[in-house]
Amino acid sequence: MQETAQAGLAPAAPGGNSALIKDGTDASFEADVLAASREVPVIIDLWAPWCGPCRTLGPTLEKTVTAANGAVRLVKINVDENPVIASQLRVQSIPAVYAFKDGQPVDGFLGAVPESQVQQFVQRLAAASGPTKLDMLLDEAEAAREDGDAAAADALFGQALKSDSGNARALAGLAQCYLDGGDLVRARETLDLVPPAKAGEAPVRSARAALELKEIAAAPVAGGSAELEAKVAANANDHQARFDLSMQYANAGRRMDAVDQLLEIVSRDRAWNDEAARKQLVNLFEVFGPKDEATTDGRRRLSSILFA
Repeated sequence: MQETAQAGLAPAAPGGNSALIKDGTDASFEADVLAASREVPVIIDLWAPWCGPCRTLGPTLEKTVTAANGAVRLVKINVDENPVIASQLRVQSIPAVYAFKDGQPVDGFLGAVPESQVQQFVQRLAAASGPTKLDMLLDEAEAAREDGDAAAADALFGQALKSDSGNARALAGLAQCYLDGGDLVRARETLDLVPPAKAGEAPVRSARAALELKEIAAAPVAGGSAELEAKVAANANDHQARFDLSMQYANAGRRMDAVDQLLEIVSRDRAWNDEAARKQLVNLFEVFGPKDEATTDGRRRLSSILFA
């Protein structure tokens, strides 16, 4: 094989997530690649310890496969120790990457290509694979939570995390279960387990926004909703009372009322408290979800105010 790399470099580090990334061998190829690819597309990374480009490509592949949340898997094969597969695939230079689906090679590339190209490669495979078993398990967990079956949701999210301990959707879902039960401490601890690279994913943002909302609502305020309503009625520019009232409404499930109060603050004084009302609206939209009526109506009305 073509030695396109520097001698003396240490072997590439093993895959990070054992559920999605593993080191393969000639002997394990049938199970790790051919059989596994009948469930989900499997990428094989053919590399060697002396190959510099392999050391560049390997971490990029691992990062991108991990970000795909179970839609694809990665098997790393050291060709120096396992020459049979490379020979059968007629590999002439490394790194060489192949994708298998239903036991057959369906795509591939050679060399240490840019990360954007690796992402496109993985996205094509993920799009063609349809929902994975992990996806369906998470769908079931989220449905159980929406139906109010906390025990089932908790168990299903836990089962998903046994398969992929860093799965952002599963961690966020489990944190939401804790929030539903009023356990803010465990919710925050669970969200802190989300890998930094996945912190921006929608389920995580939504869970963190929900946690922040719960923490704000749990903070002591003078009186309950009735007293806050009286304060706002007496002084329409008492923005702190209106803000606190919005949080009370949101925590009580009165979503439209919560949004109304924050929009009123934005319309009266957008800059109040470093734009706290606008920022909290964004958090509420994350919590409610993009399809909720309070979100769609609130976003439309917020845009009207901001761009009037």
